[in-house]
Amino acid sequence: MDESLSLRPLTARSVVLSTLLGHHPPALPARALVRVGELFGTAEGTVRTALTRMVAAGDLEQRDGTYRLSGRLVARQARQDDSRAPRTRSWDGDWEIAVVTADRRSAPDRAAFRQAMAALRLGELREGCWMRPANLLREPRDRPPVVTAQCALFTGAPEGDPAALAAALWDLDGWAARARALESALREDRTADLAGRFTVSAAVLRHLLADPVLPAALLPADWPGEGLRRRYEAFDRDFRALLRRHIGI
Repeated sequence: MDESLSLRPLTARSVVLSTLLGHHPPALPARALVRVGELFGTAEGTVRTALTRMVAAGDLEQRDGTYRLSGRLVARQARQDDSRAPRTRSWDGDWEIAVVTADRRSAPDRAAFRQAMAALRLGELREGCWMRPANLLREPRDRPPVVTAQCALFTGAPEGDPAALAAALWDLDGWAARARALESALREDRTADLAGRFTVSAAVLRHLLADPVLPAALLPADWPGEGLRRRYEAFDRDFRALLRRHIGI
């Protein structure tokens, strides 16, 4: 595996979250989650402690020994699924523009706002001004109250080179380089250990969430986004079948 990926080790909490985020519906019995933890040498007691803490924190709901993602994390799963097959439309040159208009915002409000804007795939041009090409299919529910309460939303066509503007808003070269390294990792021997494949799978999904999903006209040549998605879908089908056999469901 490419050492430049610097894949971070998965904690018991992140193993549980990654497993449930990749499972439909996002609910599994404790015994299955313990079995996944075993792939990483995580003791049963450590996994069960993580489950208890996650229920207390509101990350999970527990009923009759089965653990399910909470509503907040179900929304994250929906974003993750959307990142695998983004909903786009033909781009006519317009951009979504969001300008912060709230006079006073607490630190938690600011943090929640930034997180929501990133989830909406908007880039920050400068403090309080966010934008992206208007090529994503949007519904009113896609914009949470934390966004509509803090900013005004517009549609417009900025002057100048739109590709240069996109390159200023996102590190496209950096995203593409990591995407290619991840795709290479997905190509490696399919008999590799399940834990290693699990770690790569989680890293790919995190990376796809950070894809700005720009119109083709604004992307550098040989953009690897769709290639990574295709490779991941084939990888995931095989990986999920192996994982289901391992955990006995």
